Amino acid sequence: MSQGKRTSQGKRTSRGIRTSQGIRGGLLRRHRDFRLLWCGETAGKFGASVSGVAMPLVAVSTLHASTFEVGLLSAAAWAPWLIIGLPVGAWVDRLRRRPIMLTAAAVSLVLFAGVPVAARFDRLSIELLLAVALLTGTAAVFFQTAYSAYLPSILEPADQPEGNAKLHGSASAAQIAGLGSGGLIAQMAGAVNGMFAHASTFLVSLLCLAGIRHREPRAAMTGPRSSSLVGEVREGLRLIAHDRWLRTLTLFGAASNLALMGYQSIQVVFLVRTVGLAPGPVGALIAATGAGGVAGAFAARRVAVRIGTARATLLFELGLSVFALLIPLTVGGAGVLLFVVGGFCVSAGVVAGNIIKASFQQRYCPPELLGRLTASTAFLSYGTIPLGALLGGALGTALGIRTAMAITTAGIPLAALILFFSPIRRCRDLPTSRRPTPDSTRPPAPDGEPALPRP
Repeated sequence: MSQGKRTSQGKRTSRGIRTSQGIRGGLLRRHRDFRLLWCGETAGKFGASVSGVAMPLVAVSTLHASTFEVGLLSAAAWAPWLIIGLPVGAWVDRLRRRPIMLTAAAVSLVLFAGVPVAARFDRLSIELLLAVALLTGTAAVFFQTAYSAYLPSILEPADQPEGNAKLHGSASAAQIAGLGSGGLIAQMAGAVNGMFAHASTFLVSLLCLAGIRHREPRAAMTGPRSSSLVGEVREGLRLIAHDRWLRTLTLFGAASNLALMGYQSIQVVFLVRTVGLAPGPVGALIAATGAGGVAGAFAARRVAVRIGTARATLLFELGLSVFALLIPLTVGGAGVLLFVVGGFCVSAGVVAGNIIKASFQQRYCPPELLGRLTASTAFLSYGTIPLGALLGGALGTALGIRTAMAITTAGIPLAALILFFSPIRRCRDLPTSRRPTPDSTRPPAPDGEPALPRP
């Protein structure tokens, strides 16, 4: 993978963050290509948040879908990670990443714009919504895998933590605005019309990506290529299976996403049918919980520098996840604050943990394997998301919505115990590089500390 204009990594500070002059700043001001990537990604996240409320509301209020069908709708959007996630990683490592992102954004634009068009011709159905969710989910697999591997090619290593923080922070801010707008649009103009807002954001994303000047070389891989696609896929899975750090974080991601999507897939049904809220307040409440993502993005780098990346991961992913237990206690009136507090803390922990993990992977993984690592970890961790959506719908149908919310939210702190009982608990910082030796499963200890014993 091309390293672009990447310069020296500078010195490693005593707190485990490589910088040239401490914590750098002003990335949006001084880096035009990153600014365009940031704008395009933020626009896409805003539209995705609008549809995240609009699609379930279309299913519930317009098509009168059952709880299981709403869960199935969420599952369809994430199922492509299970179906094509692994080969996409190998394809991304073979091809230029920016054209893949442009194509995926264009496909999503057409598909989401087709939903309100179908409604106008009286062709809208739950089957059509499921097809749109499945196809746009497929486009998202290509976009996310290419985007994760593309970012390090335009940023210096010292700028990657700030870049990840800004991207995750703006995504959370866009989510807040999108969720709130989605609920208001659904109440004022109808849930179906909210899909127009989503479709238009992909046009903004296309224009921003087209304006990026950085061009990757035709041969994106710098190392030897496996003889077959299957061999390249196997190489990405082997990297995770044989590395204790990547293995731990991937297993945690899989367990956490199962629980997260379990409750998120039915939270609109919970708030509308169990708590008794109108579509407008539902969007506002979910947007308020998304504000935790902004707080998490703001705090991630600062806390990681102060206490270490490994300790910060435990604080965000385990400490804050306990507040998820407040969510199923939500009732009408002032009781909706329980939903806000619980969701706010969960969002803060997830976003902050994702920022630390993304920066770790971009520094730790060999550049020529980053696409396959991204796809392999996504296959294993995102692959549980459709299962979680189905689980939430099935539990809600069999046991009731509130009981299903209690079971799925309890799984969030339980999943974080994987991190607590891993090598992460015994060190201050996550490592910043892998040794290219036969003993590749044993990375160097950070900050000159002795290597930890094998788990």
